[in-house]
Amino acid sequence: QVQLVESGGGLVQAGGSLRLSCAASGRTFSSYVMGWFRQARGKEREFVSAISRSGDSTNYGDSVKGRFTISRDNAKNTVILQMNSLKPEDTAVYYCAACSYQNIASPSSTYDYWGQGTQVTVSS
Repeated sequence: QVQLVESGGGLVQAGGSLRLSCAASGRTFSSYVMGWFRQARGKEREFVSAISRSGDSTNYGDSVKGRFTISRDNAKNTVILQMNSLKPEDTAVYYCAACSYQNIASPSSTYDYWGQGTQVTVSS
């Protein structure tokens, strides 16, 4: 069992930055691919980014490439999403998730554990 708790969301102006954190419980954190997803009001959940167990491989959705960076610290059971050059269309609830499949391109349906989400609002 893995419990995930996101933090770091908030309100920011367009062009600004936010840093989301996801703290995981359990001693098996390093055995999971970790991902970030988001869901805007009235829209389907969207893949944002994923990182391999060791942190040496990453994957990004097309809409965030070049602006967002994912990282993890297995010693601290933490995954970070650094979001720069934010746009109003980045407004959504952001979710951290853990996947036992060793594939950073796995769809959201394969993720085993999910956090409660943190709201990110980008004003224009």
